[in-house]
Amino acid sequence: MSRIEELTTCLRLINAQNVGPVSFYRMVNKFGSPEAAVAMIERTEKYRPWSLSRAKEEIEMAKKLKVNILTYNDDEYPFMLKQIDNPPPVIYIKGNLDALNYEKSIAMVGARAASANGRRTAAKLAFDLTENGVCVISGMARGIDASAHMGAMMAKEGTGSTVAVLGTGIDVIYPAENRNLYKNIIVNGCVISEFPIGTKVSTQNFPRRNRTIAALSGGVLVVEAGLQSGSLITANWAAKLHKGIFAVPGTPGEARAKGVNYLIKSGAKLVEDVQDVVSFLDKNKHWFEPYRKQPAQKVLVFENKNDNLTKQKFESVDLLSLISVDGTDIDELVRLSERPTTTVIAQILELEMLGLVERIAGNKVALIK
Repeated sequence: MSRIEELTTCLRLINAQNVGPVSFYRMVNKFGSPEAAVAMIERTEKYRPWSLSRAKEEIEMAKKLKVNILTYNDDEYPFMLKQIDNPPPVIYIKGNLDALNYEKSIAMVGARAASANGRRTAAKLAFDLTENGVCVISGMARGIDASAHMGAMMAKEGTGSTVAVLGTGIDVIYPAENRNLYKNIIVNGCVISEFPIGTKVSTQNFPRRNRTIAALSGGVLVVEAGLQSGSLITANWAAKLHKGIFAVPGTPGEARAKGVNYLIKSGAKLVEDVQDVVSFLDKNKHWFEPYRKQPAQKVLVFENKNDNLTKQKFESVDLLSLISVDGTDIDELVRLSERPTTTVIAQILELEMLGLVERIAGNKVALIK
């Protein structure tokens, strides 16, 4: 099978109805190959793979947009992303592929509604990290993410590279105000997405985006974050993947400081200057080895109630009691569990990665029989 034929088949399978990374690899292992899996599910009502013409159309659109599409079998597929369980079977990359294989990298995330001081701090740290040979990875959101990308690009006399991981299709810029930022990033760095071209903004995609951000990096640095921030989901993924967790301390009492300060109290490394991060990466060069070989860190789970943080109060496994074999609406899970939508979506993703549940039509999730 040629490389294009394999890519076409992977696109058909990963974009089949009710198929995500977990079920993709489960089917490949069961039937022996993506091609065999597609042949089998074409006979079922539950799964509807992309048509051959739709997959070819996707490849043609990518060519027109100057986007590279890689499968998990491609040599250019990012090494660090290959080390996690159930990595994205297909990824889209626009820009410089070499930016994904730096010897050292760090993810920088934080509040969208960041303070002026927080944005300056993020930009300065990103600038210094890039000057020290560390690739900065973020999510291209407004606030801390955008500042980190800009700081990195200002380094090395304006030639610094940075990586933006999107929760949309590779061609969908969100927020729209970051259009120029997107264009600047792909000059020396790149943007990456695991979602098909044209995929619009959806809250259920961002936890998967956050997992990829954590997976690509040697650690996650948080600058300003509330207790409900998606940045804590990224930090939680970093802990599960046995990566370093760093946080810039904030002023006690400020909402934007509660998340980062709690991370520090829970064991994250306090960052005052760039050397706090660089020295860690220099001492932990084994981070390029598969993460299962590295010593485990404590997994952090966050929940905010009346400003009192109760660690690990809501475990993902507890959500299983609310999910049926026939399927339960995600909005109903949010209502019944009394948890934030971002928390529920992140926990559903964790259960998917464990092979316990799967997404089905109608914004529902169901137990796997």
